[in-house]
Amino acid sequence: MVRGKVEMKRIENATSRQVTFSKRRNGVIKKAYELSVLCDAQVALIIFSNKGRLFQFSSSCMQKTIERYREYTKETLININTFEVEQQMEKLKEETANIAKKIEILELSKRKLLGQGIGSCSINELQEIDNQLERSLKIIRARKSQVFKDEIQRLKERERQMLEENARLSQKCGRAALESAQLKEKETSCSRVTMETDLKIGLPDIGWW
Repeated sequence: MVRGKVEMKRIENATSRQVTFSKRRNGVIKKAYELSVLCDAQVALIIFSNKGRLFQFSSSCMQKTIERYREYTKETLININTFEVEQQMEKLKEETANIAKKIEILELSKRKLLGQGIGSCSINELQEIDNQLERSLKIIRARKSQVFKDEIQRLKERERQMLEENARLSQKCGRAALESAQLKEKETSCSRVTMETDLKIGLPDIGWW
């Protein structure tokens, strides 16, 4: 009778789950024992049930096997880190070399744009240099025009602010002049009233001979 294929998922029934755990646990321990005997391998097996119970098998001292595992994984981790560092270093070296080549190309292009070392340039290279200069000049002219526009706009705004300030000061000066004239007229009126009050009433003094 052919045994049916078991679907790999958690067994929901608690009793069936416990029975399956016991059978498979014993089967795994048996296979571990056979592997250690047949192949002279150092085998250590640790199993915790869902209730936290410990089941273990070791072909030799469990503690020594665990210590050996720790040492091995430590060395492996060091080797992995060393390998990753070496890979990173190689990558950085490649990037540095590429950047150095780009800098060299840019320096050469810069010297050619300045008119240095163009004696050995071909017609196509000279044409390319000429095109680069034309493009650079267009960018410079566009930037220069934009700077002029911004400066003109700034000066216009400054002019508007000064005109507003001038109008405000003129209005203020006009009010001050009007108030001064009114004050002067008031003072003149007061002086006139004072003079009229000082006049004597009655006959003037007559001298007798």
